[in-house]
Amino acid sequence: MSGTFVGMPAFPPAFPEAAREAVGDETLRGNLRHATRTIRAKREKAVAEVSDWAELREAGKRIKDHTLRHLDRYLVQLEESVTAAGGIVHWAADAAEANEIVTGLVRMTGESEVVKVKSMATQEIGLNEALQAAGIRAYETDLAELIVQLGKDRPSHILVPAIHRNRGEIRDIFAREMSEWGRPAPEGLTDTPAELAEAARLHLREKFLRARVGISGANFMVAETGTLVVVESEGNGRMCLTLPETLISVVGIEKIVPTWQDLEVFLQTLPRSSTAERMNPYTSTWTGTTDGDGPSTFHLVLLDNGRTDTLADEVGRQALRCIRCSACLNVCPVYERAGGHAYGSVYPGPIGAILSPQLRGTGSEIDASLPYASSLCGACYEVCPVAIDIPEVLVHLRERVVQGGEVTREGNRVVLRPAKGHAAERAAMRAARWTFTHPGALRTGQRAASRTRRFHPRTLPGPGKAWSGTRELPAVPAEPFRDWWQRTHGGKDGAK
Repeated sequence: MSGTFVGMPAFPPAFPEAAREAVGDETLRGNLRHATRTIRAKREKAVAEVSDWAELREAGKRIKDHTLRHLDRYLVQLEESVTAAGGIVHWAADAAEANEIVTGLVRMTGESEVVKVKSMATQEIGLNEALQAAGIRAYETDLAELIVQLGKDRPSHILVPAIHRNRGEIRDIFAREMSEWGRPAPEGLTDTPAELAEAARLHLREKFLRARVGISGANFMVAETGTLVVVESEGNGRMCLTLPETLISVVGIEKIVPTWQDLEVFLQTLPRSSTAERMNPYTSTWTGTTDGDGPSTFHLVLLDNGRTDTLADEVGRQALRCIRCSACLNVCPVYERAGGHAYGSVYPGPIGAILSPQLRGTGSEIDASLPYASSLCGACYEVCPVAIDIPEVLVHLRERVVQGGEVTREGNRVVLRPAKGHAAERAAMRAARWTFTHPGALRTGQRAASRTRRFHPRTLPGPGKAWSGTRELPAVPAEPFRDWWQRTHGGKDGAK
């Protein structure tokens, strides 16, 4: 059987190419339009109920920024707390090391199956594929992830990974694929939500009762107590976290908060921003191991995989505040039309456009294009519950791409490594800089442009064709601003 998720191509196409194909899929666009607008409207009502939303947002930002500034100290404290509570902590510098650790831990149990609660970190590192290569089958237990897995598909949304599927498609997937993975779908299954949910519940229940190893991520880790927190809406996560004998949690190092009290802020902002609920239906917390209650063995794998390099970037590091609520996806006009697969990453939408190029670098075609997958409308910043200024980071990353460099680590030094390409764009920027610093040349150019405007083409030639192919060129005014100013303000040139 193929991998749990259909893997990304070895060389994913740049975002414009992938998006161009996606926007031609009318069913996909209809599914996305209905889902994102519904979630967006519900979120607006949920947030409006909170009179101190702006203060909560600022508090979340400050907690995250403080933690990131002192990440080294809090990670050590977390390790000590988890160890004291009976857990075992492992450190993984990259995806390969994390996969090796988890695969080895599963093999030590002698099991060949694991159940998983939704985890973007394990998707990021390709854990399911690594487990399969080792002869271990991973079963996704989140309903949306189950749909993606059975459909041999890829997630396309942070909160609702199967957002690109409608109910009819889900029914067909269940009827066709469930029997290959376990209990088959009931005869005569319809596309009503209740029947689909019941089919998934029956299919998953036998896996929960049989599994001896569970794998999870975490929404938060509390340094002072060593507590991990998972929030979800179905209860499948709690089954995965409590029934197996061994629990392995793979968590990015940025998911840490200093104290238990800090959770108070995020447990208010996360559910309203993501599912438009006042509180999460299921909030599961666990601290190490306890005799007779939950797993008897607990392993925590702390994942870096580019996060330390991201932390070194003073502008880009704010992406590490992200609490994976997906609010930015639901308001983004680009995501609504292109969908998540066009981003070539498990992190789609605006947050993926700034996070993936930092975690993976901007050396590939897809990662160099992601900072441009935005209209810079600012809607993502307005809804972010931890005030990540995504447009600011997008522009910052565009600068990195244009200037031809990316932040890398060489030993103990953080350096900007030059990259190849983008010579035409760099030349254009240098010409613009020279023109704007020479007023006489600028004045002459503006007057020449206005007097020759009837000869201007509707599309740009050469490299500019890609830009004007999807936009109308702005009309050149009949006269430059300087001429208008002289004519209306007594002949005095207002530009110095």
